[in-house]
Amino acid sequence: MTNICHRDVVVIGGGIIGSSIAYYCSKSGLDITVLEKKELASGTSSKCDGNILAVDKDPGFDSQMSLKSQQMVNELNNELEIPFEYRSPGSVLVCENDTEMEAAQKWVQQQQEAGLDFRMLDREDLRNESDYFADDLRGGLECRTDSIVNPYMLTYSMIHRAKQFDAKIHTNTEVKNLYKNQVNQFVIETNNGTFTANKVVNACGVWAPFIGEMLGIDIPIKPRKGHVIVASRQQPVTVRNVMEFGYLISKFGGERHVDPVTDKYGVALVFEPTVSQNFLIGSSRQFNGYETKVDHEVIKYVAKRAVRFFPKIEDMTVIRTYAGLRPWTADHLPIISNVEKVPGFYIAAGHEGDGISLAAITGKVIEEMINENDTSIPIEALRYDRFHVNAKP
Repeated sequence: MTNICHRDVVVIGGGIIGSSIAYYCSKSGLDITVLEKKELASGTSSKCDGNILAVDKDPGFDSQMSLKSQQMVNELNNELEIPFEYRSPGSVLVCENDTEMEAAQKWVQQQQEAGLDFRMLDREDLRNESDYFADDLRGGLECRTDSIVNPYMLTYSMIHRAKQFDAKIHTNTEVKNLYKNQVNQFVIETNNGTFTANKVVNACGVWAPFIGEMLGIDIPIKPRKGHVIVASRQQPVTVRNVMEFGYLISKFGGERHVDPVTDKYGVALVFEPTVSQNFLIGSSRQFNGYETKVDHEVIKYVAKRAVRFFPKIEDMTVIRTYAGLRPWTADHLPIISNVEKVPGFYIAAGHEGDGISLAAITGKVIEEMINENDTSIPIEALRYDRFHVNAKP
């Protein structure tokens, strides 16, 4: 007879979201087990940048949630043993034209009214920011609370601490089937043995719908492909994360004044300096199923967009390129929620490009839900049932 391991709470998914849940839950005294089908941070968490941003969030609940997460990552920098390349330099959004400057002014005003540390930048401010900016840029805005981490290292650091709180981590353990047995426990069949659990958290990102299907739950998350270039120069280009204002328009589906191919691939500048002074350049947005092969035409347009804002980096050395999948939801907010039709089942997925930004607050909120405590943020906007999808009969 096959040995069955019983656990209190099983987290499916060992990316940055699952690792955060493991850390905060184990820290609170919960018995936590993480099941990861490959290695830790081997999915989306390894194919993204490391920005923890409020600058690109909708003013109000979205930006407040991000600010709370930023504050928590600052605390993690003091709490965790393994450094994760944490820096808090703030970030900059640059504007190409007067229309974007007007929209940026409204954006800043809304964010300031929501209590965030935003301010407008003029051309002189951009020159002071970096000698590499194109001369014709009109200005921009900054958010001074934004920070940067190494997502790999933050994942490992949280897991390392969770293990010290007795969390159990199983890598190369793929969930093959998930159901409830006659005594109302979850049965989790994997390639590495069978587990039972009182509660299960689905932290599988773009793969969350497959876990949901096993329980007859329709999870409305779609994979959205994004490309990143890793490049270098002899001189530091900028010390802060830089994005173009058009990134916001691309993210939220607005109309941009760019060439048709740039628009088609959702290409918009995201520029992140690393600790080693290499830099990550993005971004693109495509619905292309679960295919992750690098498209060199998209890469060409990502590079072209970077050179438009930083003309002097045309001689940059490309180290490598990669593409990853972002778990997209229709309203651009994650699902951080219980599922009423399946008691004991929780979802923590659908963060799209905000998984690094919102990892800390997601882990904390799931811990609070499981422990039946008041949550650190209001969670109504994050509920699973907001999509009005029901469990299949």
